[in-house]
Amino acid sequence: MSQICENYDVVVVGAGHAGCEAALASARMGLSTIIFTVSMDSVAFMPCNPHIGGSSKGHLVREIDALGGEMAKNIDKTFIQSKMLNSSKGPAVHSLRCQADKLAYSIEMRKVLQSTPNLVLRQAEVCDLIIDNGKIKGVKTISGATYFAKAVVLCTGTYLNARCLYGSVIEYTGPSGLKAATHLSDSLLANNVKLLRFKTGTPCRIDRRSIDFSKMTEQFGDPVITPFSFTSDKRAIQKPQVSCYLTYTNEHTHDIIRAHLDESPIYAGVIEGTGPRYCPSLEDKVVKFSNKKRHQLFIEPEGLMTNEMYVSGASSSMPESVQYEFYHTIAGLEHCNIVRNAYAIEYDCLASHQLKNSLEFKAISGLFSGGQFNGSSGYEEAAAQGLVAGINAARFVQKKKPILLSRSDGYIGVLIDDLVTKELTEPYRMMTSRAEYRLLLRQDNADIRLSKYGYEAGLISEDRFEKVEDKIEETREEISRVDKVFIGDTKTTQDFLKAYHSVPVNSGIGLSELIRRPELSYDKTAPLDSDRPSLDASVREQVNIQIKYSGYIERENKQVLHFKKLEDKLIPDNLDYDKVPSLRIEARQKLKEARPVSIGQASRILGVSPSDISVLLIYIESGKYLKD
Repeated sequence: MSQICENYDVVVVGAGHAGCEAALASARMGLSTIIFTVSMDSVAFMPCNPHIGGSSKGHLVREIDALGGEMAKNIDKTFIQSKMLNSSKGPAVHSLRCQADKLAYSIEMRKVLQSTPNLVLRQAEVCDLIIDNGKIKGVKTISGATYFAKAVVLCTGTYLNARCLYGSVIEYTGPSGLKAATHLSDSLLANNVKLLRFKTGTPCRIDRRSIDFSKMTEQFGDPVITPFSFTSDKRAIQKPQVSCYLTYTNEHTHDIIRAHLDESPIYAGVIEGTGPRYCPSLEDKVVKFSNKKRHQLFIEPEGLMTNEMYVSGASSSMPESVQYEFYHTIAGLEHCNIVRNAYAIEYDCLASHQLKNSLEFKAISGLFSGGQFNGSSGYEEAAAQGLVAGINAARFVQKKKPILLSRSDGYIGVLIDDLVTKELTEPYRMMTSRAEYRLLLRQDNADIRLSKYGYEAGLISEDRFEKVEDKIEETREEISRVDKVFIGDTKTTQDFLKAYHSVPVNSGIGLSELIRRPELSYDKTAPLDSDRPSLDASVREQVNIQIKYSGYIERENKQVLHFKKLEDKLIPDNLDYDKVPSLRIEARQKLKEARPVSIGQASRILGVSPSDISVLLIYIESGKYLKD
């Protein structure tokens, strides 16, 4: 009996947030692409929280958009509440967050996939990788069909050998009861790919009609909505928003959880995988933060076409009966009806030090990987990796050099560098504290930082790129003009300063100095600046930030120059670490395993000390490796 046999440039395995970005990037770059999903219902599916963005994650979404990805555009079409977090703080930590209509988000992304030229979406489980002499040749599905390809991108998320657990119940499924992928792990292991076992979890979903919102604090969206995508029309996306609600656990809740800890598979030793430290289950919070009398819970709508509400902050793997008992102790949830139980899910994922910065496997040419399969957590981290993996898989086929983002380029660069250099012991989560250059890597300037890479890849149009270039030039010209403007000691000036409770001036002052005052800004000082040109709001924002924080920005730019010196010191591919004298045994082992590409990357590997770096530098600069 004959079997299906097809040829593509790129095969993408998995259609979650990573897979969608990878497939769209490849197809938009002109390559014939097929993307596989175990279920059409899992395309761009949100198995856990119903929102996109948030602290640091909002930066990733903006960067995805600047590179030509789809996530920002899709959430702009399907959000039901939008809020700029940390708006009272400095611009480095401003982060947009949108509640999504989960069903609409998935449907809209599927529409985009199925209307994109060069792209085929197919429901099938990939069970085997075709690898010949260290090179990927394609994949096979459980039906026996073969799909040959020049590059393959693995975006399997949390589906590999997945099982969901709550109490004594174990279901061998992917998230939300979707079909798990039970064969591909064997193929990876057979090809000497090292896998890890990680775990994550999700809270229960409750029926809106059974909640008493009067006992909770209502959380509203912003009056004026800021779009995620730089291409979205700000006026067109304004719409009525739904509310979220804030409530808290209490000592009674915690007592019930403590009394039943032995029934949790986490504490009973049933779960093998390691969970995320920064997104613990409620039982973990109760145990590890025993001094806290309450924990915040946000009640979030899952969409406009459902009554399901997500209990953010209360993921659990407790038995069903215990879940009912402790949820009913929470203010407003005393009579709540559970629609879907909370559960933990564990799955196979990649030990990501096996990847290059391009997200190509070091040992298997043409095989790329992105998303939660790389040991990360979160929709935004997944989409960012999927986009980079898709771009570089396409460029691999095109025989072009990969696009590599450094830690000074963006949060995506930080994310990928951490994944490929650090030894993961838990699911990786992006946080602003992981980025060294937070003031340079703001969400508002993602287009300025990264559009050149999207344009180089062919994902940003020439017209869009020229608009970004114009924005950069207009910002530069206006800062230069403002630096030359002097504000005299006039009654108008003093009255203006008095209105803003700002210190009066004695003999005049530069306009830039006024803008740097905490209570003032570029826009506020317009009445004092009669020659000011009419500029777009995005340009005015850049002018204000770059003037107000010029000293800090200059300091970070100097740090980046030092950083780049270390990144530019490349380590030869064939360097034999066993021949480097005076290198500590631990450092030798770590360096041999990670195979860093530069001194900078080597310095970030856990177990490699500054003295090891000095030894390595001296050895490389002496040229002894050429003789050994």
